[in-house]
Amino acid sequence: MNPNLDSLQPYPFQKLANLFSSVAPNPTYRPISLHIGEPKHATPKLISDALSANLAGLSNYPTTAGSDTLRGSIASWLEQRYDLPALDAKSQVLPVNGSREALFAFAQAVIDRTCNNPTVICPNPFYQIYEGAALLAGATPYFLNTLPEDNYALNFEQLPQDVWQRTQLIYVCSPGNPTGRVIELAEWKTLFDLADRYGFIIAADECYSEIYFDTPPLGALQAAQQLGRGNFRNLVSFFSLSKRSNVPGMRSGFVAGDAQIIEKFKLYRTYHGCAMNPAVQAASTVAWQDEGHVAENRRLYMEKFSLVKRVLEPVLPVALPDASFYLWLHVPVVDTRFAQFLHRDYNVAVLPGSFLARNAHGINPGENFIRIALVAELSETMEAAHRIAEFTRKLN
Repeated sequence: MNPNLDSLQPYPFQKLANLFSSVAPNPTYRPISLHIGEPKHATPKLISDALSANLAGLSNYPTTAGSDTLRGSIASWLEQRYDLPALDAKSQVLPVNGSREALFAFAQAVIDRTCNNPTVICPNPFYQIYEGAALLAGATPYFLNTLPEDNYALNFEQLPQDVWQRTQLIYVCSPGNPTGRVIELAEWKTLFDLADRYGFIIAADECYSEIYFDTPPLGALQAAQQLGRGNFRNLVSFFSLSKRSNVPGMRSGFVAGDAQIIEKFKLYRTYHGCAMNPAVQAASTVAWQDEGHVAENRRLYMEKFSLVKRVLEPVLPVALPDASFYLWLHVPVVDTRFAQFLHRDYNVAVLPGSFLARNAHGINPGENFIRIALVAELSETMEAAHRIAEFTRKLN
């Protein structure tokens, strides 16, 4: 067996199950789960109709590159969303089976194990796939703390030069999970300059890009274009329909960016055997071509943010994120204790922040935070918010 499997930590939700196993939830309340970022809004009918109408495609092997129609619809969406010049859909876009699968596979294709101690930089707190991808690719994860005193910015000065010299890949997430922060243009410029200096590749996870308040978040490709890097050198962005279009079970997304890197990634994926289902390709094409359902999806999230904020503000410091559907809240007791006793007393599941982070540079930046995913329908979300508020008042 691959010995690096022994280096993997339990997934955050397994840690949460273990934490909850020692307490029984109060049966007075029905269970409400806000711990996982799984959209609960209805899948748009236009997507499900397209999926069912194209089931005949199941009789054909799909190509790794996907259909010209799908790649064209993705390229058009990118051009309109980020005000980009015309992209080469054949060389700069590649469909993938959801961003999670691609984020993991990307490290396996990128990392050169013949180098001494190859390193992958991950934000901290972070999406645990980054760490697992690094470890199973034979690399060492190195964590870049994002802290409230820095407004969760990427403070690259934390990392010594010898780490940058070993770095082959950096994962960044914007809007961030769990903080919801959007990376600013000046940070992108610094990161691009570092990539040029040290030769590493940037994997930009942008799966939350379409869940925002008023202003569409700046994207990595957009930042590159604005900074004169129209060839997207050393940059690949990862997108998904799961959050944007409420189809997490469809497993559909794409990568876009540096054509040379994408060509190599496509070669890896050809052997990996992860071509997208033809019916899913057809449904994905329809999804990327429609913005009406996305606007309605945003409206539902923004309504929940506004109402939940009013309920929680009197008892917890609530700062709305730049984007995404998470609240990242500082709590008055240890985060694991808060989550465990909230589950015990009020039957609400939230995720302790320490489960989303690692001890790095002397701290665990997730400690004493919880992540709340506002994914349930409105009445259930509001019921959970009121229970959290009552629980917090009792703590105080």
